[in-house]
Amino acid sequence: MLKRLRDLARHLKGELLALSLAARDPRTPWPARLLALLVLAYALSPIDLIPDFIPVLGQLDDLLLVPAGLWLALRLIPPPVLADARARAAAQPARLARSVWGLLLMLGLYVFAVGLLWRWWASH
Repeated sequence: MLKRLRDLARHLKGELLALSLAARDPRTPWPARLLALLVLAYALSPIDLIPDFIPVLGQLDDLLLVPAGLWLALRLIPPPVLADARARAAAQPARLARSVWGLLLMLGLYVFAVGLLWRWWASH
């Protein structure tokens, strides 16, 4: 079962370029575009929400969080737009750089979480 889950995660990660192209398409509705951009920023970020050095939880990021976000974002994009994006993605080499926006998103989430914890700790 773990092998099937890992294969599914690899397949969905292969859809990153198509998702990137579909997010830039003007025919994509704005909620789907926003989710796609957030998923892409997180998937391409050099920082994970759950650090990889934590033995079991570090794998949850690669096996559950990213694939679930990709799956949901792909479901929200209209089928003709996604088909066009997949065709364009197949015609070009799959090269996506690390995301600076994803890095900033993850750092912002960490700062927000630390701020919440600090506020909670200070009130007790």
